[in-house]
Amino acid sequence: MSSDNDNSHKFSSMRRKLLMGMAALPAAPLLSSTGLFSTPAYAQAPATAAVNTTGLAVTDTEVTVGILHSVTGTMAISETGSVQAEKLAIDQINAAGGVLGRKIKFIQEDGASDWPTFAEKAKKLLVNDKVAAVMGCWTSASRKAVLPVFEQYNGMLYYPTFYEGLEQSKNVIYTGQEATQQILAGLDWVQKTKSGKTFYLIGSDYIWPRTSMKIARKHIEGHLKDSSVVGEEYFPLGHTQFNSVINKIKLKKPDVIYAAVVGGSNVAFYKQLKAAGIDLSKQTLLTISVTEDEIDGIGGENFAGAYSCMKYFQSLDNPNNKEFVAAFKKMWGEKTVIGDVTQAAYLGPWLWKLTVEKAGSFDIDKIAAASAGIEFTKAPEGYVKIHPNHHLWSKTRVGQAQPDGQFKVVFETPDLIEPDPFPKGYQ
Repeated sequence: MSSDNDNSHKFSSMRRKLLMGMAALPAAPLLSSTGLFSTPAYAQAPATAAVNTTGLAVTDTEVTVGILHSVTGTMAISETGSVQAEKLAIDQINAAGGVLGRKIKFIQEDGASDWPTFAEKAKKLLVNDKVAAVMGCWTSASRKAVLPVFEQYNGMLYYPTFYEGLEQSKNVIYTGQEATQQILAGLDWVQKTKSGKTFYLIGSDYIWPRTSMKIARKHIEGHLKDSSVVGEEYFPLGHTQFNSVINKIKLKKPDVIYAAVVGGSNVAFYKQLKAAGIDLSKQTLLTISVTEDEIDGIGGENFAGAYSCMKYFQSLDNPNNKEFVAAFKKMWGEKTVIGDVTQAAYLGPWLWKLTVEKAGSFDIDKIAAASAGIEFTKAPEGYVKIHPNHHLWSKTRVGQAQPDGQFKVVFETPDLIEPDPFPKGYQ
């Protein structure tokens, strides 16, 4: 892919083919492609010496940020949407006048679904390129790999994925949900509405699924009346043979299959469930890892009837989301889909812009100090606000998958849930 918008109309129908072919892009300013804004009239920018005292990649007219996601390997099916959303946000910000009178440029690196590569590329972006912020990572394994790099070299990471919590850093803004925001209300809902008493837990084998399932098990056994876990298994990233565990599930007959399988493994898992005769319109399955992006690879017919617990679905009916979906499809093609992490990734550049403007500086320490209380009223999920612990207040929603790959929202918490990354009784 040689430029941001080349062949954009192909991104959905050929998504899985393109995942393996997307190459890292050089730093380049985005042109307005969304049609939402007129050509910007850039205001008089404050002096660079006043807004950049630590040697970041900031000039009188431009500021450079990093994009760091997997566009190759097993996680590309999930992370490609994040890249697209971040570029859309950058495009819109530039069209509206930039940040402190400066246009955003980006340098994109490919983490290649490999955690040491993420750490290497993070160091390159911070030390060599001196980027002012990085939008990146998806898995907790990749975030854990880069966190020491961001803390050592004092960078700022905007991390978009729902995750297990148990972390807080001056150098990270977590734009997805922490575990209690996503897991607890969903489990309460499935027991109440689906008479869920017995649960079979299945996930990919790394920190996020294992920690999430630890929290889920404690909630099931300690807070859901007369409920129990009847099975729990994990599989390596990229795993494609699930027939053995599917046979165990058929034998145990759990009320609820609770799943946190990620990446390309989802395609095999859900196709094999269907082939084994498990009808997800009859067998309750609640997942915390399948969004519209994954269904694009799984196939709507293989996931219809299942439930996902997220804070965002493409089908949300509000003005912010309608505008966002229209702009996303205009930039990346009418057949593209938008999932929870894609939307959370879109928030990153906007929250960074708002924080820089509040701080009046690109300096990382000043941005970290100014982040608490930042509000983004145009978020597609609805109003969002950064908590002092660097996570976002958000709602929990449950959607039921439809054959067309979209979700029908069947549950929504009435209020925003305060982020609590270190929940008492669940650690």
